[in-house]
Amino acid sequence: MLDDLEVINVRLPLAAGGGLFKLRIKDGKWSSIEAQEGLVISDRHLPISKLNFDELRTTREIDLQERVLLPGFVDVHMHLDKAYSIAHVRNRSGTLLEAIENYRSVVPSFSKELIRERIIKSALRAASFGSLTLRSHLDVPFHLGREVAFRTVEAALEARETVKDFVDIQYFPMYFYDSANHRGITEFAEETLRMGIDGVGGAPHLAPDPEAGIRWAFELATAFNRPIDLHCDESDDPEVKTIDFYCDQVLLHGYGGMATAGHLCSLSAMAQKEADRLIGKMADAGIGTVTLPVVNLYLQGRGDHGNVRRGLTRVKELLKAGIPVAAASDNIQDPFHPFGRGDMLQIGLMTAYAAHLASEEDLDTILRMLTHLPAAIAGVPEYGVSTGNPASFVVLDAGSGEELLQELPATRWVYNKKRWIYASELKQQWTNPIAAFLP
Repeated sequence: MLDDLEVINVRLPLAAGGGLFKLRIKDGKWSSIEAQEGLVISDRHLPISKLNFDELRTTREIDLQERVLLPGFVDVHMHLDKAYSIAHVRNRSGTLLEAIENYRSVVPSFSKELIRERIIKSALRAASFGSLTLRSHLDVPFHLGREVAFRTVEAALEARETVKDFVDIQYFPMYFYDSANHRGITEFAEETLRMGIDGVGGAPHLAPDPEAGIRWAFELATAFNRPIDLHCDESDDPEVKTIDFYCDQVLLHGYGGMATAGHLCSLSAMAQKEADRLIGKMADAGIGTVTLPVVNLYLQGRGDHGNVRRGLTRVKELLKAGIPVAAASDNIQDPFHPFGRGDMLQIGLMTAYAAHLASEEDLDTILRMLTHLPAAIAGVPEYGVSTGNPASFVVLDAGSGEELLQELPATRWVYNKKRWIYASELKQQWTNPIAAFLP
């Protein structure tokens, strides 16, 4: 365990003033952050590019050679249980509804072991790219049977225990509320929260009575004092606006800062006046938001011709209103999205393209949408490169923040839990993802 470390010639693109820095870690926390006057040449500090993984894990003085260092990415909206299921279930139309139907048709055939291994693989691969806090929504189809629903929950909790020394995972099951089975779904959800589930999820816009589902979600969340994170209005239809009632409930229960809305696709299809009203209401309520550019671009607008709607929410307008907006990877190689790998730099680049965030000022915004903003949404304590905070970071083979999105550097070094956990140029095989994180 390397809990004491000094690194020099560090680029911190999110730090004021730019330039190079010398950083020290003691007992696994940042003990000092000092601006350098220029490049430091040192015989004591070994160049990171010259160290193999064993040397990296024992060297206490390292020269980053002007490479970028960022706090560990926070991927605040994923579906780890569905990841890498594309070989088992496809989506010929490319629509959200077919993806849901096809996945639900095969999920009873997935063993707990298979689901657990998919979560482990996708979580560790995300960690290899520098994502050190993950929030995953879980598919828990209670209507297909109690055993099927609990299978995913148990697999997820076992997987989290397996990877806990490398990456932190939060779970938000997508509870589907049906008033005809109020008692059954309530008892199931309460039991999962007692088992260690972190918060309440769902997609009320897909339910027969969205407002009843949102009320139920708040009853559950407030009873257990857990945060809420709902898929909201993942639709091209501008009349789909469950976010309106969601805001009402957040204000009613004083849940500002504990409520998140993902997707918000229909917001982009609304008339400007109505969108302005809802954005203002979200700002007043204190709701955090998550844009999922790759999946929304893939799934939305499938019925359009000519001027095809792409589904991306109003990122710039939400940010301008002071609403925290995170970007996240969502689905990885499953029927909802056949591509992706859990690399937040890819997500940042796609967000920059889709949301027209490409100016020099926008670069800082994009990087914060992958780090500080999702960390705040996820409630990550003591986050960032700041004295006293836990040292949890990724070093990337780039000389500036802009170069990160220009080059998408493949080589990365990841430090977490008081030690280096990954060096990408040395660990390329994913047949057994656990092996990439072991000596």
